[in-house]
Amino acid sequence: MKKEAVEKDKLELKDTVVSIKRISKTVKGGRTMRFSALVVVGDGNGSIGVGHGKSAEIPEAIRKGKEQAMRNIVKINLDNNRSVPHDYVGVWGTSRVLLKRSKEGTGVIAGGPVRSVMEMAGIQNIRTKSLGSRNKNNVALATINGLMNMKSPSEIATLRGKDVKEILAGIVKK
Repeated sequence: MKKEAVEKDKLELKDTVVSIKRISKTVKGGRTMRFSALVVVGDGNGSIGVGHGKSAEIPEAIRKGKEQAMRNIVKINLDNNRSVPHDYVGVWGTSRVLLKRSKEGTGVIAGGPVRSVMEMAGIQNIRTKSLGSRNKNNVALATINGLMNMKSPSEIATLRGKDVKEILAGIVKK
């Protein structure tokens, strides 16, 4: 996965907890309980990060997850109507997430971890479908992978050796 440099000091980040799981480990003296938290942070303007924290206490697990998410912030491409530039399938492990471009007023049609990622990224018009494994960690990471690998119209134009207007004209015709 590629990462663009994001100045984390200048971002005003919001966070949301996607899931909290209780994990027990059986040892000689009995069972030890620990907690695992999946946290998504974002500025609502195209910067997004996912983190996973583990601890004996829930608040500490959330704090660790938030710190890891802040270290893993990436910048994604958004278009003019706060949607994705094109359709794409993000993959992580056996989880796949279909991200479909939508027109203004559609809203966020997504569930679970995908909705949390979209809201933190600031995407307001998108349709998604989670395919394959429903593991929340993998679904969130597949969504981030899909968003990161999308190319803006200017990147596609330079790859094809065309003008940006020609690329956008092809999108509008569909």
